[in-house]
Amino acid sequence: MKTQPSALAPFLRSDAQGDVLALLLLAPDQEFSIAEVQRRTGTAVAVAHREVVRLIAAGVLVDRSVGRARLVRANPDYPLLRPLTELVAATYGPIPVLGRLLRGVEGVREAYIYGSWAARRAGEPGRLPRDVDVLVVGTTARRVLAEIGSAAEQQLHREVNVTRVSGSDWDEGSTAFVRTVRAQPIATIPWEQD
Repeated sequence: MKTQPSALAPFLRSDAQGDVLALLLLAPDQEFSIAEVQRRTGTAVAVAHREVVRLIAAGVLVDRSVGRARLVRANPDYPLLRPLTELVAATYGPIPVLGRLLRGVEGVREAYIYGSWAARRAGEPGRLPRDVDVLVVGTTARRVLAEIGSAAEQQLHREVNVTRVSGSDWDEGSTAFVRTVRAQPIATIPWEQD
């Protein structure tokens, strides 16, 4: 099956490649098993394995075996690591960065990216988005969400706008804003609750 080229980063082969790079390059001190790369990026096992093997062969990643597990991480000695990481952060960074920032935050029921970034991620052609629009469903204090937005801006080098809606507004689609967001492409931000 042939994959479509990335609308977020036309210099990448696919969204799967961008997702794998974002996970690994934006957490350079962490090691992941290939199974964890697959789970966190939502790619097929064979695709995750193929992308990781290619990136190891190119020197972007390094690996080591621990028992039967193969652990991979960013190669700190890769000569293009810094510019590649900046490109990946600007294109595929929002989901892993926001996922890490939302981990353990009280009152978050669901989180999504909407707007132009989500449209590019869904394959709609267009220019690279200047900002990232985030929707949090739940009861988290707006002050906390503003702090998360600021932290994300520092890592992504772009404006991050976080909006909160109640669970009932989201479920019922009772506001014009919610209906508009739901009618457009959205990208789920997965996070692990503590």
